[in-house]
Amino acid sequence: MQDSNAALNMDQQYRYQRHIYDVSRKYYLLGRDTLLKELRLPVDASVLELGCGTARNLSKLAYRYPTAQLFGVDASALMLDCAKRNLQNTPYQASITLRQGLAEQIRWQDFDLDGAWDHVLFSYVLSMLPDWKIALEHALTQLKPQGCLHVVDFSDQANMPAWFRQGLMTWLAWFNVHPQTQVLAHLEFLAAKHKADLQIKHLAGRYAFIAHYRKREPLSIQTKLPDLAAYLDI
Repeated sequence: MQDSNAALNMDQQYRYQRHIYDVSRKYYLLGRDTLLKELRLPVDASVLELGCGTARNLSKLAYRYPTAQLFGVDASALMLDCAKRNLQNTPYQASITLRQGLAEQIRWQDFDLDGAWDHVLFSYVLSMLPDWKIALEHALTQLKPQGCLHVVDFSDQANMPAWFRQGLMTWLAWFNVHPQTQVLAHLEFLAAKHKADLQIKHLAGRYAFIAHYRKREPLSIQTKLPDLAAYLDI
């Protein structure tokens, strides 16, 4: 029941918004393209975007990395219908696999893959999830031992006027978006706990942040781990 309710809520929210989603969001979902440009995917890398929406980000990745294996998950069936229409008759249609599901439940086995993903991406999604901690920690379990988690989302606007932040939070709440200032602290906690690599940067007066988290699970003694920078174009 909870799963169906979540999907229904997303469909209700995006029933009309989906038609203008990409046009309107480009003005305030800052940092999405910056994050995508910072990724440097090896040949045949597998990427999962949780909350893929209209497949905007996946299409950009498919253009830059035609050999990448790209997957998108979204709770909203209506948004996925929009994504499929956007991909129809494009060169990216065959390289992007879409599926309805929840971020805190999806598994790589659901796609009949041989193993976990190399990269998992959250683009302005955690601020929409009541159970964002569960979704975040579950995503880490779906990565390969040296896989990377990438997040772009609203920050705390600490270097911006108080009236701006208050107005932004009020406006976002109308769309059921509730930025979580604890996300970065939780990422830092997880990185310290698991001895992972974590890079964080803030954008435009801390309006938004970009985080790259790279797992460092034990490998065989013969295997040497490359630096996180090897996976990023920064």
